[in-house]
Amino acid sequence: MKMILNKGHRIRASDKSLVYRFSMGTLLFLFVAVILLLNMKQLMRTDWEQFSLLDNGLTLSPYNFITILIATGVCALVAFLYYRFCYDRFKQLLHRQKLARMILENKWYEADTVKDSGFFTDLQGRSREKIVWFPKIYYQMNTGLLHIRCEITLGKYQDQLLRLEDKLESGLYCELTDKTLHDGYIEYTLLYDMIANRISIEEVKAENGCLRLMKNLVWEYDALPHALIAGGTGGGKTYFLLTLIEALLQTNAELYILDPKNSDLADLGTVMPNVYHTKEEMIDCVNAFYDGMVARSEEMKQHPKYKTGENYAYLGLPPCFLIFDEYVAFFEMLATKESMSLLSQLKKIVMLGRQAGYFLIVACQRPDAKYFSDGIRDNFNFRVGLGRISELGYGMLFGSDVKKQFFQKRIKGRGYCDVGTSVISEFYTPLVPKGHDFLQTIGKLAEQRQAVPEQQEKENERL
Repeated sequence: MKMILNKGHRIRASDKSLVYRFSMGTLLFLFVAVILLLNMKQLMRTDWEQFSLLDNGLTLSPYNFITILIATGVCALVAFLYYRFCYDRFKQLLHRQKLARMILENKWYEADTVKDSGFFTDLQGRSREKIVWFPKIYYQMNTGLLHIRCEITLGKYQDQLLRLEDKLESGLYCELTDKTLHDGYIEYTLLYDMIANRISIEEVKAENGCLRLMKNLVWEYDALPHALIAGGTGGGKTYFLLTLIEALLQTNAELYILDPKNSDLADLGTVMPNVYHTKEEMIDCVNAFYDGMVARSEEMKQHPKYKTGENYAYLGLPPCFLIFDEYVAFFEMLATKESMSLLSQLKKIVMLGRQAGYFLIVACQRPDAKYFSDGIRDNFNFRVGLGRISELGYGMLFGSDVKKQFFQKRIKGRGYCDVGTSVISEFYTPLVPKGHDFLQTIGKLAEQRQAVPEQQEKENERL
């Protein structure tokens, strides 16, 4: 097996009582140390050569009783402070203990039965189990991520070690973020505290074709384009879309927003261009968006700096986003011929838009296959489900063959996501502070963007 640098702590059978052994060992040492320290003068005055336990006996003076109480209080205080300020270290011990018990209770080890010889030769010795082989599993916590590495030896427990994600997520109360098979071992990467990785709206940044949405989570829209956002009423879907719009407006991205219900996103039409809510305008926008993608693809090939395999960013072109809210609701307004024509355009955008920098962000309450036909749903790499969603809804969003266990929590903006790696993890939308006015903020950003070309024109006129 290829050596792993800094593997972490090896999980051993003795770790089944790791928390108890560590706690009792540490506190017992501390208790004895405090007792010895408080009785140092008395110990120094004692003539140990003439001391006899039979003659002196075990008597406790009031001072000795006080020192025992002080030592006990110090141990209790240290235990509280350790749990309060070194909680991560305590959780590491607990995680290692759980992993050891997982192996032992599932009997993923090899053992021989040996007999202890009795005190008398005519008495039969007792039988006990001696572990002769224990799987090599290493545990490491680093910057909020758990790395659990299991050696793969082609043994009879290989299948179990290759499918630990469900046990690890539910047993350690963590979320799997990556699962990688290396030469000789498999590595599971889990997020220790998902909600602690939630960021505020000010921290959402779009840079170098990536959009940071959590401390540990980035949507690489250049490499894994197009987003599908599902969620019921009150799940935080609209705020999440507004957060994306605000972040993208801080770049050179061009945005086109469609809101068939003439609701929150449609209000942005008062402060920024390219916002549509009527059926005719939305159909025209989708067609114009597709035409723009085709035109840019042709222009890129004629560009003097064009290189095969490079995308729009290499030529300094801005990305274009079509943000489509209430996608399913809009299709229900269309006639069959209109819906087929529009779906065909969207499918072409999804299939061909990555290199030209044309991206689609679709939001709906439930991504029914009826409105995502011809495999279009499979081409949305970034998928998010917010709020309360049924098992059927999760199956539509992430695939019916997904074996992920979904739990509901009454936290607004919480859900599950897949950033295109086929690993589904818990997700929290960026926090929006109370009093934050999206309309005002987006309006200021739109004004700033409009002012830049005007300033450039004035400078060109002066020159």
